[in-house]
Amino acid sequence: MGSSAVGSGNLHSVFVYGSVLADDVVRVLLKRVPESSSAVLNNYHRFSIKGRVYPAILPLLNKTVTGKVLLGITDPELHILDVFEDVEYQRTTVDVSFMDNADKLQAQAYVWADKNDPNLYGDWDFQEWQGVHMKDFLKTTASLVEELDRNPSTRRMLRIPPQLLDLST
Repeated sequence: MGSSAVGSGNLHSVFVYGSVLADDVVRVLLKRVPESSSAVLNNYHRFSIKGRVYPAILPLLNKTVTGKVLLGITDPELHILDVFEDVEYQRTTVDVSFMDNADKLQAQAYVWADKNDPNLYGDWDFQEWQGVHMKDFLKTTASLVEELDRNPSTRRMLRIPPQLLDLST
């Protein structure tokens, strides 16, 4: 797990499926890229959100979400992810399956809090997000992390500017 995870107390596994799939986003948030492994979350679906560039997941039978599990996440790093994901998501324990073998693991995942949100639709596409939104998303994420660095007790980050939420731009 490396020396950068030392001195943190508990270590956590976190299933990621959206913008945090990008190592560059993880590096901005955590100031390192932890070990990870490709994984699948069964009986969930990854939705696009009207007017947003990031996705949401919700339980849905017979659907799967591909992503990866970040391993060796420290307590302070988990706090950063909690703040980054904000109140729209609820951190939940889920069972994921590794893609390179049949092993399963319990991990934390950020599940959309509003199960009846009318703004959820279709599928979210990581490759499209990388090509269209990642550059601006990284700049905004860096600003949010600077805010958190200035005030580590922050429980909520500033909202992402509307121009970065609009999928039509």
